[in-house]
Amino acid sequence: MPHHRIGSKYKLYPTYDFACPFVDSVEDITHALRSSEYHDRNAQYHRIQDDMGLRKVHIYEFSRLNMVYTLLSKRKLLWFVQNDKVDGWDDPRFPTVQGIVRRGLKVEALIQFILEQGASKNLNLMEWDKLWTINKKIIDPVCPRHTAVIAERRVLVTLLDGPEKPYVRIIPRHKKYEGVGKKCTTYTKRIWIDHADAESISPDEEVTFMDWGNVIIKTIEKDEAGNVTHLTDVLHLEGSVKTTKLKLTWLPERDELIKLSLLEFDYLIMEKKLEEDEDFVDVLNPCTRKETLALGDSNMRNLKHGEIIQLERKGYFRCDVTYLRPSKPVVLFAIPDGRQQSVLR
Repeated sequence: MPHHRIGSKYKLYPTYDFACPFVDSVEDITHALRSSEYHDRNAQYHRIQDDMGLRKVHIYEFSRLNMVYTLLSKRKLLWFVQNDKVDGWDDPRFPTVQGIVRRGLKVEALIQFILEQGASKNLNLMEWDKLWTINKKIIDPVCPRHTAVIAERRVLVTLLDGPEKPYVRIIPRHKKYEGVGKKCTTYTKRIWIDHADAESISPDEEVTFMDWGNVIIKTIEKDEAGNVTHLTDVLHLEGSVKTTKLKLTWLPERDELIKLSLLEFDYLIMEKKLEEDEDFVDVLNPCTRKETLALGDSNMRNLKHGEIIQLERKGYFRCDVTYLRPSKPVVLFAIPDGRQQSVLR
């Protein structure tokens, strides 16, 4: 049967099994590093070299690195792309290098992880947590800090003795690393806090507003369903932050705030390890992407594409879409820190 391109020019198609022993030998490869799935073909590899009178190449075997809840087969990953289950080969849910880097993994963390595993012939099923823990140790000391408040049901706080006119202070983006520069923080009489934080506060409780100081809660207003809708409090800046149980993030009630889209991702399949007789289509995770709308401090309009930040008390994020205009949100991808369990299932 003629080849579809070169017809009957050659008597032997240059298949993978034939090409590898030939090319490795003539290109002066001394050691061929092959995963253990090719073990049964080692005899064929050396037989081809013997029959062709080629120099023998030493084969060094190692096991494939398998990750929990993860498909590494290109054929199976292609199914997700072709069926529009992901946005492409660089989708942050994909185990491709482009995918995990887009999600916020530093290349240095990946290299360190691989070196720590070493080349082993034992079959490994690794947890992603270890990789993301290494990544956190790399990004935490240097990534700038910013503030966000979840948009839904956010709660307005009125500081009875707060500043009548807003004022701005310049503070570090990272208190322990000056290399990331400074940011502007606006202080106003009315501020926003997360609804979850407002629900955890008690009347007359003293709490700390981060980067400002302590306040004492005076009144808590609720709607008919019992949800907190408004707080009033007074400043107590002479109070010690060491004595308060709650340290809360906040944002000024001003038009300068930036719209954010916070995206969290989960595994594509729900089985930790897919057995040989299992079809991955039967164990697809129905919820692998969650969007949360939020408001961010005005400094975030200057974020660069790919920049990694920490939203204080919310975790680490990578900027995937930068600020364009007030109506279009900045898109941030949540970066796992090695401790978080799935939040989407």
